[in-house]
Amino acid sequence: MYLSVELSFYPMTENFKPPIKDVVDRLKKSGLEVYADRISSEVFGEYDQVMRVLSDTMKWSFEQYGEAVFVAKFINGDRRPEE
Repeated sequence: MYLSVELSFYPMTENFKPPIKDVVDRLKKSGLEVYADRISSEVFGEYDQVMRVLSDTMKWSFEQYGEAVFVAKFINGDRRPEE
């Protein structure tokens, strides 16, 4: 099953840009298809892989940066942007 996710990450720190960049970079290195913009990132892939990567990334971010908020919208199916 294919999954599309819109993900926003809000680290609870004044210097928020480096943690956001690190989370996006980690998602991109996961093998998932990731499109990042100024407000959120879109993540696409097989359901089990997406959920595993998101879980690992969230845990890692909490360990690295402490308090943070993740907001996600999950859509069953392939909602990648058309080229």
